[in-house]
Amino acid sequence: MTPISADSAFGHPALFYRGPQDYTAQTVAFLREGLAAGEPIAVAVPGPNLALIEGGLGAAARDILFLDMTEVGRNPGRIIPKVLRGFADAHPRGRVRIIGEPIWAERTSVEYPACAQHEALINAAFAGRAVTILCPYDQSRLGATALADARLTHPTVISGGREQTSDDYDWQAVVARYNEPLPPAPSAARFAFGSSELRAVRQFARDRATAWGIEGARLADVELAVAELTTNSVVHGGGRGTFATWTEPGQVVFEVRDNGRLTDPLAGRRPPDPGQLGGRGLLLVHYLADLVRTHTSRDGTTIRCYLDR
Repeated sequence: MTPISADSAFGHPALFYRGPQDYTAQTVAFLREGLAAGEPIAVAVPGPNLALIEGGLGAAARDILFLDMTEVGRNPGRIIPKVLRGFADAHPRGRVRIIGEPIWAERTSVEYPACAQHEALINAAFAGRAVTILCPYDQSRLGATALADARLTHPTVISGGREQTSDDYDWQAVVARYNEPLPPAPSAARFAFGSSELRAVRQFARDRATAWGIEGARLADVELAVAELTTNSVVHGGGRGTFATWTEPGQVVFEVRDNGRLTDPLAGRRPPDPGQLGGRGLLLVHYLADLVRTHTSRDGTTIRCYLDR
């Protein structure tokens, strides 16, 4: 790998690897380049891979921020604002170097579209910034779709220690493809609301969550997320909406549908500016939920949230 100068453009390579030895060798080489250049470095990857990198770096690991992506990136929608921007914005001078691994074999088919959109939107979130974000992909365990999407969402691909331009690069196409209608909800409790029913719909959500065993801080998360989404519907989504909630194994799910349309692909993925008033609703929902899926079109917007029980 070749070190990237501090004043060059944003870098977002996909790293294709096979097995622990290949993973360790390539990620450690990338990190040692950054350490030699004096760059601030963060690593956000699943726990077992954190151990591989820390072991490969030895004493040099003390100068790097390590985060378990299965925790901080449980919801892909909060990785850009909380993990990537959180670290990069804290180091505004010079180049910042990050390893972020948001897609691993245990990600479910429900989670994957949000992961692919996240990888695509990194390119919009960091365009023109002196930041390099390396995204590892396990060729031996991930399916063909994930590997093909990686070539679409990353301008370059590293394989076998060589970095090459991706001829398939088209991150907007991935954002559009996974802006797909969500599967029909199973039998769900529903509540149509307008401005005069905001308090009632929050109580409805609270009552259903309580009946399903949600309590304490998790119950407060449900209430706050529902309050933000339903208020957004009234203010920005045509004044009315429909709330629905149900359970899936290990999770409570709720969704809000309205007649609004999300036109900003980074909505909910930007940290608020200092002193900013308002505009934090969807960001807060991403921070509270374990997964957020969104579909928006000329006919309206659906936001579906999953919270682990």
